[in-house]
Amino acid sequence: MSENKKNYRYVSRLDADYPYRLERMLNPPAGIYVKGRLPDENVPSVAIIGSRLCSQYGRLAAEEFGRVLALNGVQVISGLARGIDGIAQLAASEAGGSSFGILGCGVNVVYPAENKRIYEKVLENGGLISQFKPDASPMKAYFAERNSLISALSDLLLVVEAKERSGTQITVRCALEQGRDIYAVPGRINDICSAGCNELIAAGAGIAVSPESVLNALGIYPEYDFKTDSVKEKRPKLERLEKKVYEQLDLYAMSLDRIAILTRIPVPELSTILFHLMLKGYVREEGRNYYARVQEDIRQMV
Repeated sequence: MSENKKNYRYVSRLDADYPYRLERMLNPPAGIYVKGRLPDENVPSVAIIGSRLCSQYGRLAAEEFGRVLALNGVQVISGLARGIDGIAQLAASEAGGSSFGILGCGVNVVYPAENKRIYEKVLENGGLISQFKPDASPMKAYFAERNSLISALSDLLLVVEAKERSGTQITVRCALEQGRDIYAVPGRINDICSAGCNELIAAGAGIAVSPESVLNALGIYPEYDFKTDSVKEKRPKLERLEKKVYEQLDLYAMSLDRIAILTRIPVPELSTILFHLMLKGYVREEGRNYYARVQEDIRQMV
């Protein structure tokens, strides 16, 4: 066994550092395996969960919430899954914050394999936690128990993006049973990736229109002004036609021909404008002749 694989410990309910948040569960696990460290009981924690097959909108939202929460001292809890979970955890870790992955396998197992970088990054200032033996392979039956721990270790559950019927419903149900606050990021009414979030909001969940919404729910009121896009302030100012083009774009890529119809700008001239917008950091190209906004404020995405 490699040194890396030996670097874990078992924490039982009889140990002094067994998480108090888990003690409040109806049926807390007898013990947990930990690689890295445990969440600080005196620091607020938010579980960020969502779709594995997320949209670009969901990706940017997960990154923004993970990053800003981490910068404000909030611990980010999730399942280290592909999609929203891993994206939010990586953003939190790269911002210098603490993130904790609750696994449906052993702490020595990287699952999914493509999340190896996230697995390693989380360990720099956080930890990995599992009820299952260190080398246990992922099993479908394990994930419901994993989801229960995710909500139990958090003070608030944030659903960034979810379809109408998805695995996030299990975690939401656990959070409700455990008395956790639930927030959801709203999406377009015709977007299947946001249908689950919109339904949660309709049922009474808090509306997470910005990271500030979640921070305020935790009693945190940062000096940072979320109404001002600090990234945008550092960008070069837009010329009149550049602004006209930019205002027609959103996070969903749009074809060059469609943009030309909306702006009534000839394609040759429009191509030059889009090129300048990309140089200034406002626009990205997704595939040939398809364009979308970059780093737009979360509240303006919906």
